[in-house]
Amino acid sequence: MTNASTTKVTTPVIIEDRNAWRWGFTPQAEVWNGRLAMIGFSAAILVEVFSGQGFLHFWGIL
Repeated sequence: MTNASTTKVTTPVIIEDRNAWRWGFTPQAEVWNGRLAMIGFSAAILVEVFSGQGFLHFWGIL
């Protein structure tokens, strides 16, 4: 009689890829929307820092 121990190997279940590009009101679309919004806010802040003007003044809107 041997004392061999067995281990059960399970594979992880991937429900949804959070980085997949999907259209519509999906969690993936909301993740991408947030990422693009962060890029836009960062661009607006950089324009204000380097130009010395507000974002709307820089584009001639105000």
